[in-house]
Amino acid sequence: MAKIIQVGMADLKLAKSPDKLMTAGLGSCIGICVFDPAVKVGVLAHIMLPSSIQAKNAQNRAKFADSAILMLLEEMDRNGASRSRLQAKIAGGAQMFKFAGDSDIMKIGERNTQAVIENLEKHRIKLVAQDTGGSFGRTITFDVENGSLLIRTIGHGERII
Repeated sequence: MAKIIQVGMADLKLAKSPDKLMTAGLGSCIGICVFDPAVKVGVLAHIMLPSSIQAKNAQNRAKFADSAILMLLEEMDRNGASRSRLQAKIAGGAQMFKFAGDSDIMKIGERNTQAVIENLEKHRIKLVAQDTGGSFGRTITFDVENGSLLIRTIGHGERII
C-alpha cells in the first residue's frame, strides 16, 4: 500500500516506490524533487532560502538550496541511487507579495530558483522539468514510481510535469 510522506518547510525526506512525497505551501520556497528511475528512489527537499553561507543559523541544512542539495545527494547515495541517473524537477519560487521598488533582496522566489538551478548544475544533476515563478502558491506530490510531479495551485488548477 502506497503512503504519502509529508515534507514540511525546511525539511527533506526520502521515499521508495510505491510511496509518494508531498509538500504544501510552496510560495517563494522551492520543492526540489530528485529521482533515480532505475532504483525508484526519490527525495523531496522544501527549501526556504538560497544559501547557507550568509545565514546566522545554518544548522538546518534542509532550509537552504546549497546545503539541501548536498544532503539529498547523501540520502540518494545511501539508498542505492546512481548520480549519473539522477533527474530533478523543481516547483515554487513564486513572488508572493508586491514590494515598492525593485529591490532584488525582496525577490526571494527568483533568487531561490536561481540558486537551486546553479546547485543542481554544480552537482551535474539534470533538471528535466520546472514549474516556477508566478504569484501563486503550490502544493506538490512527487511520485517516485515514475518521477511524475503533480502540482496543485489555487486558481490555476493542477498539472503534471
